[in-house]
Amino acid sequence: MSDQPAIARVIVEVARNREFDYRIPERLLGALTVGAQVIVPFGHSEARGYVVGFKDSSTFARLKEIREMVGRQALVGENVLKLARWIADYYLAPVETAVRAVLPGAVRNKGAGYQERLQVVPAALSHDEAAMQQLRKRAPKQAAALDLLLSGGPAFLSHLAHAAHTSPAAVRGLEQKGFVQISRQTAERDPLAQQVFLRTEPLTLMPQQTAALAQVKQSMDTLQPSVILLYGVTGSGKTEVYLQAIQHGLARGRGAIVLVPEIALTPQTIERFRGRFGDTVAVLHSRLSTGERHDEWHRIQDGRARIVIGPRSAVFAPVRDLGLIVVDEEHEPSYKQEEAPRYNARDVAVVRGRLDRCAVVLGSATPALESFYNVRRGKYALAAMPARVDHRQMPVIRVVDMRIEAEREGQAHVFSRELIEAIKTRIERAEQTMLFLNRRGYASALICPKCGYVAECTQCSVALTYHKATDELLCHICGAHRRVPARCPAPGCGDPAFRFAGVGTERVEIILHKLFPFARVQRMDSDSTTQKGSHRRILGDFRTGQIDVLVGTQMIAKGLHFPNVTLVGVVFADLSLHRPDFRAAERTFQLLTQVAGRAGRGEIKGEVIVQTYTPHHPAIQAARRLDYQGFMDQELEARRELGYPPFTHLVGLTLKGPSEQKITFAGDLFVKQLQPLLDPQVQMAGPLPAPLARAKGDFRYQILLRAPQTKQMTGPLRQTLAAFKWPPDVACAVDVDALSLT
Repeated sequence: MSDQPAIARVIVEVARNREFDYRIPERLLGALTVGAQVIVPFGHSEARGYVVGFKDSSTFARLKEIREMVGRQALVGENVLKLARWIADYYLAPVETAVRAVLPGAVRNKGAGYQERLQVVPAALSHDEAAMQQLRKRAPKQAAALDLLLSGGPAFLSHLAHAAHTSPAAVRGLEQKGFVQISRQTAERDPLAQQVFLRTEPLTLMPQQTAALAQVKQSMDTLQPSVILLYGVTGSGKTEVYLQAIQHGLARGRGAIVLVPEIALTPQTIERFRGRFGDTVAVLHSRLSTGERHDEWHRIQDGRARIVIGPRSAVFAPVRDLGLIVVDEEHEPSYKQEEAPRYNARDVAVVRGRLDRCAVVLGSATPALESFYNVRRGKYALAAMPARVDHRQMPVIRVVDMRIEAEREGQAHVFSRELIEAIKTRIERAEQTMLFLNRRGYASALICPKCGYVAECTQCSVALTYHKATDELLCHICGAHRRVPARCPAPGCGDPAFRFAGVGTERVEIILHKLFPFARVQRMDSDSTTQKGSHRRILGDFRTGQIDVLVGTQMIAKGLHFPNVTLVGVVFADLSLHRPDFRAAERTFQLLTQVAGRAGRGEIKGEVIVQTYTPHHPAIQAARRLDYQGFMDQELEARRELGYPPFTHLVGLTLKGPSEQKITFAGDLFVKQLQPLLDPQVQMAGPLPAPLARAKGDFRYQILLRAPQTKQMTGPLRQTLAAFKWPPDVACAVDVDALSLT
């Protein structure tokens, strides 16, 4: 008899932020552990849940019994479960929502499991030459299949039948005759099975890399310091430092997690890590099939994969004996989850490092202000790499004032004369160009020049974007689409002379084909990368020189290494600058610096041309000088005066619903109940219309809170949210440490 307590505390997936007591049946005593997935009776049906603890007694007299345990071992490790609890507490999310976030659906959902295939292996009779001769005479197709099996080794039934140009029934006939044995075997789905990776060896480090690596190794061995901000300019060799630090950990039996902000970065990162560490590298991201995610996750949990690469959710990977977490391009807003729980993977990585007693490295050429400020406060250590490897020069950055260009040409153009000439020169020299524009589609608006009508989404407060490839107007918020009208639909107008305003990547691609008809141009944005493997294919073609000019959105702005790129053009640098967001200048500086860093990473010095209508803005001038320190000092002072992060924490509540009147009434009532509970240091604004005032048919209002400490806001918010009854058609979303105010 096990001495395990007879009652389990269970988080049920369908419950709202509560734990329940269940009796453990005798057959499961001693088998259940914290993190085990179980099936429990819930209401009039049953539900899945997770064991989070045990107890000897309960205040409830009649407890229901756990029906069964799913799998043979816990799906959630104890530390990852603690991490889920921290996420629920810090980000004001139901604990079951946080637990769901740490486990991929491919692992936790009903029906998740390994794929079983029928495997064929030779039997003893296949080595009998006389029997084989008889088979070749009487059944030549079966004999051909058997010969293939003998030469190639064990094979899956369907694969063998296909390769031998015969049917599965014919192969089964071989089993009946005693030539083969067929059995069910687990077939592991490997997302990298079709790729070949060239083995690489550690590179000789520059002195700045050696010093940074020594800091990271010390952190891994002693946790002094536990978090390092690795600030290295673009092309300074941060990835090689990561690789050698991970090798240091592997030699001591420690695993690693490497987070990347974009799926587009994953193929190149995988190539470098697989080339160095082979099959011990696993990948987790949303473009994998459900089966691939299931099998990769279990390969990590079983300890067969020691290094995990992926976007934000990979921070929860069940790596054994975790020794290092790397957050590459740590400044990227894509590390912030947009749905509950709205966690920031960078900050979660720091907390997981504390729980698992492992080092955390935050790497960037343009660190977030919060990370930079944490270094100044002594919370993080700094490792600086201010020069490019092999003493390669930083690119020359030229800013083109498009106002002067428009005056000179008599109208606004997509490309300046300087940029056209620079692209032409690169094509003639067989060098490559990257053009960056963070807006997809052909045109950002369809306008009637006669009456001023703008085609807008009926469900969202945004103009519709024109996509030429499909010849339709598309809403980038809700996905609604409609045909382009033949004439202006405004009452009393009917003019057929519509004009396309603004420019997107699709239009840039079309213009390039007209300007340079013999150039090989490729576009990379979320429209052109919908198929599985499209990121890898496009970047592979670009690396092998099959593309002369690559046009793209932020997918191409950071982390990519192509030595033959000598020119980077920023088509419209002002796009992110004039957003209604206090982070607009920081985002613009980071984006320009990162995209500029794609140029001149080989032997030839790079050039960057930035086209803008506001050339004297501090963010653009600082990016031109590649002056991170100067920009951050200036921006920090402005944030201090205004009381914005990192000097305060920001919590945003977004209220949405079909009735604007109900939203404002409920919002005012909520604020009235919250206000008395708030510390005097908390500043509150709203409810006010959000910058995106309407989306998917719902009106949107915001309540914003700022305070020196998060708990000054989350404590009162938790209390008020628990007691407040929102109208049925008003939803409230809470975003702690909000990055975007749209």
